[in-house]
Amino acid sequence: MENVEDKKNMDSKENRTKVIAEGRAILGIELGSTRIKAVLIDEVGTPIASGSHDWENRYENGIWTYSLEDIWSGLQASYQDLAHNVKETYGVSLRKLAAIGFSAMMHGYMAFDENGELLVPFRTWRNTITEQASDKLTELFSYHIPQRWSIAHLYQAILNKEEHVSQVRFITTLAGYIHWKLTGQKVVGVGEASGMFPIDTATHDFYESMIQAFDENVADRQYPWKLREVLPKVLVAGEEAGVLTAEGAALLDVSGELEAGIPLCPPEGDAGTGMAATNSVAVRTGNVSAGTSVFAMVVLEKELSRVYPEIDLVTTPSGDLVGMVHCNNCTSDLNSWVSLFEEFSQAIGVTMDKNTLFETLYRKALEGDAECGGLLAYNYFSGEHITGFEEGRPLFVRTPESCFNLANFMRVHLFTSLGALKVGMDILLKEEKVKMDKILGHGGLFKTRGVGQKIMAGALNVPVAVMETAGEGGAWGIALLASYMIEKQDGESLAQYLDRNIFSGETGTKVLPDEKDVAGFDAFIERYKKGLAIERAAVESLQ
Repeated sequence: MENVEDKKNMDSKENRTKVIAEGRAILGIELGSTRIKAVLIDEVGTPIASGSHDWENRYENGIWTYSLEDIWSGLQASYQDLAHNVKETYGVSLRKLAAIGFSAMMHGYMAFDENGELLVPFRTWRNTITEQASDKLTELFSYHIPQRWSIAHLYQAILNKEEHVSQVRFITTLAGYIHWKLTGQKVVGVGEASGMFPIDTATHDFYESMIQAFDENVADRQYPWKLREVLPKVLVAGEEAGVLTAEGAALLDVSGELEAGIPLCPPEGDAGTGMAATNSVAVRTGNVSAGTSVFAMVVLEKELSRVYPEIDLVTTPSGDLVGMVHCNNCTSDLNSWVSLFEEFSQAIGVTMDKNTLFETLYRKALEGDAECGGLLAYNYFSGEHITGFEEGRPLFVRTPESCFNLANFMRVHLFTSLGALKVGMDILLKEEKVKMDKILGHGGLFKTRGVGQKIMAGALNVPVAVMETAGEGGAWGIALLASYMIEKQDGESLAQYLDRNIFSGETGTKVLPDEKDVAGFDAFIERYKKGLAIERAAVESLQ
């Protein structure tokens, strides 16, 4: 006799099969730094299938980049993995969808000529090569322009007198590029746009006065374009952003089964999708994404009192002002150390599941001294603008008196993965007195239940919550934005839609700050700041 749970699961699978077969499912794909993930959801946001493809950036000629071949082969592989998952699980093919959304790592620079050809290799968010442009534009606009932003890359190319600048006819981000090629529409969502050029939250568009100031600043160079002409159109969440063309369908699905005509939502960056995925789009909410890079975002009640080079001002996918602390480095060095322990275990004939290894080492960190026993580490695989580094050198440092054991070793590497973030967030929380009810965590750092949360709560002295759905990440977040576009009620805001249709009654697992962790992290961060001279010496001495 069937038990109730089996019947429920069968009904659920039958319903999901019907949703897919009838073309009511919604697809979200996000191109992250190390993985391209595709998530299929139903009308109430429940993930029903997924696919993925791993990839890595390249460091070529002093530039962190991904080739166009990598982008398209990776996107196609991720979609094919999803389609295979659907076929295996539900016995149907993916042909029709209710909506699609594309997302990718924010910022960066993709410049195209009049024929739509890429002029220079894609310059990703990871590059810290635009300090001169960042400083000059910040002064020109009286508005902080981070090195990662598209406008900083364009202006640095101008200052460097790069030949390609005169040929520019369109600049966009990775998400904007994918969307353009699949729909023919040169648009981006407002959250993504806010990582290209400053956004006027009153108009939800690029600041017109700043565009004019830029054009006047470069007028003597006599380029055959004005800035507004080469930037994409800005759209807010809920607006339609075109449909999948026949060429786009063939480009995404090499099997040829996917039909054209599917509506697409505005493409967004990983910051915007993280806000959607954690229901952090309302004022006094925030989220932190901790993976290869780490960023925290707080939806502000008002403008900051002054310009801070450590704080980016971006927006939610609906165009509300957000204070963002973005750091280039987070878990890469931590993951390298875990891989070293994995290599050791294999060398002595012990095979251990990698998830088990991560959990074992992460939990060991909770046994360490509050301030890591005097140990110090820097996780700088690349430069870190928060602390003023254009290049990085991963380091582990201790004194003869330091308490060097496994617990403190793992703890210091968890702490330092949030070190630069702590420096920036202290400005928002301690200097600007920004109020937060809680912050939602997502990303690889939070996979081991309770550990990443506890460390983050200690770093920020704010309650940290993780939802069961947080592991779905940005691909799920952009799928939710696509769902909002077609499912929203008249006059319903994104925050209201997420509360009603997606997160009703879900608050997540919350960890409160532990006083010892807070004091320990404060002590560690003072050591971290003093030790930056060691990191500087390493950058200058190790080539």
